[in-house]
Amino acid sequence: MGLPLGRAPDEALLSGLTTGDPEIAVAFVRRFQRTVFGVAIAVVGDPQLAEDIAQQTFERAWRHAQVYDSRRGSVKTWLMTIAHNLAIDAVRARRATPVAPEDLDPLLDIMTDTPERQALADETAARIRTALAALPREQARALVMAGIYGMTAQQIAQFEGIPLGTAKTRIRTAMRKLRTALGSEVSR
Repeated sequence: MGLPLGRAPDEALLSGLTTGDPEIAVAFVRRFQRTVFGVAIAVVGDPQLAEDIAQQTFERAWRHAQVYDSRRGSVKTWLMTIAHNLAIDAVRARRATPVAPEDLDPLLDIMTDTPERQALADETAARIRTALAALPREQARALVMAGIYGMTAQQIAQFEGIPLGTAKTRIRTAMRKLRTALGSEVSR
């Protein structure tokens, strides 16, 4: 490369990664490290995990530098996309495992109809339990899976063996009924 590495074009640095030259690799990482780390930390919110994701991003760029296509975006955009996808994968991998379907109904019963409910000092919690118990079972199940277990509508549809639209409708209808039952408390 005729230019000093600090002023070399992004594409030239990326192609230089395939040569194995450590100076080019260092220049490439230094140029994009803040951007890649910024994308990762924005998605995962954990600095240590974001550092791991940034490292994986640069490793992936090094392994796949030959497939970069400048017609599809800049090197910076390409790296940001890699970092974002890796960060999303990391967030998904950290999600709690949903409860087995046969265990969901007893859990729902515990949440909605327990002796402890009477002793709760928190009136809002009691109102939520009452409103949740008043929902049709399939709507309550969908709402618990989405709200407590963090499942997407797609995951709920697969889990329950129902169409995606049905899962979305159950969640939306349950939320509407809870809002009506609880009035302004939900919006606080």
